[in-house]
Amino acid sequence: MKKWLYSLGTGMLILSISACSSGGGGDTATKDKPGVKAGKTTVTLAVQQPSAFYETAKKKFEAKYPDIDLQIQVTEDYEKYQKTINAAILSRKGPDLFEISDLPLDDYVSKHLLLNMEEPMEQWNKNDYQMNILDALKSNGGLYAMPIGFYLRAFVGDGDMLKNVNIDDKHWTWKEFEEISKKLGESGTERRYAMASEPPEVLLQERIVDQYTAFVDQAAKKAKFDAPQFVETMEQIKKMYDNQVMTSEPADAGRQMFYSTVLQSPADLIKGLYGIFPNPKLLQKPEQPGGTRIVPASEFAIQAQSPVKEEAWKFIAFLLSGEGQSLQERQGFSLLKSVNEKQLDDIQKQVGSGTYKLPDGTAPKVPNEQFTSFKQFINTADYYSDADGKVISIIGNDSSAFFGGQKSAGEVAKLIQNKVTTVLNE
Repeated sequence: MKKWLYSLGTGMLILSISACSSGGGGDTATKDKPGVKAGKTTVTLAVQQPSAFYETAKKKFEAKYPDIDLQIQVTEDYEKYQKTINAAILSRKGPDLFEISDLPLDDYVSKHLLLNMEEPMEQWNKNDYQMNILDALKSNGGLYAMPIGFYLRAFVGDGDMLKNVNIDDKHWTWKEFEEISKKLGESGTERRYAMASEPPEVLLQERIVDQYTAFVDQAAKKAKFDAPQFVETMEQIKKMYDNQVMTSEPADAGRQMFYSTVLQSPADLIKGLYGIFPNPKLLQKPEQPGGTRIVPASEFAIQAQSPVKEEAWKFIAFLLSGEGQSLQERQGFSLLKSVNEKQLDDIQKQVGSGTYKLPDGTAPKVPNEQFTSFKQFINTADYYSDADGKVISIIGNDSSAFFGGQKSAGEVAKLIQNKVTTVLNE
């Protein structure tokens, strides 16, 4: 996986995750409260990667709630985490609170294994939160996985080059994108590419993530990669690379017209956009359903049968509070509107005074009205693709045989269909 998966931590320490833990109580648990030990209620939290954020959050949370002992269980083995936690949750054992990223959320919800966190949130002022994000992450009418932040997959164009081009980016197709790019790319004294630096299989992966439900019916465990639409998608991508509309080679500054990127914070709306184009233009990607695509930053779930689910919810509530969302170690845009707006307002002041510098040392020229557009961009992002990482990995690995000329599109489509069908029925 090259672009659509993003690691949230770095390796420091490996702790074992016990599939037999019942909620952190151990042998000293009482009958009334299995998670009570030494006068404190123990809450177990299982995560895939260690991070400074978890340690800081634990320290501040326990200071606020001295009667709760938060025990963090960490593993750096991705497959071990998936298998161990999945087995524990299905047997109604394991941690009280756990990172659910890439685990079968819908299966857990259908079996009533997770707490619906929308219910305790009813007491809150929802206008304070990025409800566009939380609403997009709902499953079966409830909120069973809570992110600590989010990223946004942005599609950016060169505003100067596109100023005379009429693009209806809410409805345009990849065919129209190809035609516009070909015309613009050949109009100057130097060849310009629509996109550069990524091989065709990465673009294919991203397009399938954007349109995942068109190719995979997760509930029915059915795949549609042997359908004409997938074959046509591969052939259209290959044509753009063969005709040099796109290139997998790096392009010099000023020779690329569009690019797709993941924005990780409000600051990226400046350094991530104006660092590439002097006049960047945010666009919706061709054929993408809904609005800007959301990438959650670590999602957590609470076991419905946990004897300490109220205390576990307190930790989630802390992470969503002003204190938790303002922790320096937290990654991604904030789920609190005020935190995102303050960061953008601070940057706007710096840009206005000329003190804000891009990585290359230059001062970007950002119109004041652009900051209003950035806030709207954050507040209207509403598309989430629950794509299976194993499926996207298969597409990237096996499609290279077609793009490299070793196999036909039809042969690769059948191969991918067979492999994905196996994964969906595991």
